[in-house]
Amino acid sequence: MAIDLTAYIVSATDGWTITPAGATRDWMDLTPQKFAYRCLPLAMANQAGWVLGCPLSFSVTWNGQAGLDALKFSFNPEDLGPNKGQITSHFGSGILTFSLPYLFRTSPGYGMLVRGPTNCAKDGAAPLDGIVETDWAPYSFTMNWKITRRREPIWFRKGEPICMICPFPMAMLEDVRPRVAPITEDKTLFKQYAAFVSSRSAGLADLFGKGTPFWEKAYMKGVRPDGSEPPEHRSRFALPGFEPGAVRAGAPTPPATGGSGGPGGGCPVTGHGPKPE
Repeated sequence: MAIDLTAYIVSATDGWTITPAGATRDWMDLTPQKFAYRCLPLAMANQAGWVLGCPLSFSVTWNGQAGLDALKFSFNPEDLGPNKGQITSHFGSGILTFSLPYLFRTSPGYGMLVRGPTNCAKDGAAPLDGIVETDWAPYSFTMNWKITRRREPIWFRKGEPICMICPFPMAMLEDVRPRVAPITEDKTLFKQYAAFVSSRSAGLADLFGKGTPFWEKAYMKGVRPDGSEPPEHRSRFALPGFEPGAVRAGAPTPPATGGSGGPGGGCPVTGHGPKPE
């Protein structure tokens, strides 16, 4: 079943990008022989959504205090434009807020998992996750980062992914039936697991004892220890991009709601941020 995901433009999109998340990460490229990419779960998680790129370059410094004025911003003059006010301090306590220029709408029953780009650590700042009911809410939401290092400039560069979005079935978690059981309960699974442990243990013994390179490729290839294949195996996601025209500069500006640089400002749940006129 196709899931609709629409990004309605509600404020200036100058400098913003919204694209399928890529499989690569700089730190993974720098691992010896790029071995980090041998971990398929990592590579798959890298691609599991769409990312919004920062519209301009700037640095932010937190003085360690809780006030709204505890963040000091420094923008590159050449990047100043109509969306400068979309990057502000709404909540205090060292929280950096991006007012996204879109209001997202998803198919009924699907919300949005909103977070920072996966497997992409940033020194001095941590992205804050959220789940938004985008199937009904007429409210935009913000992307927030908690600055974790005091009195030191933290840089965000133009085009750097600052937000990752993924439609999320809202009822799924409550439909899960979790339980704990001994693996011997499933004889076929136990046999396959035992074969995996034996093979992996032998390979690790050679790696640490003899220095022989070892890479367990069965999961990457999508095969079980006995050589059989599951009904379906994925090694990548091929997400579609947003249709042409979804991102453009000079979008109409909705009625102002205060000095936020973005519609509504703050958070529709907490009510913090600029008050409506």
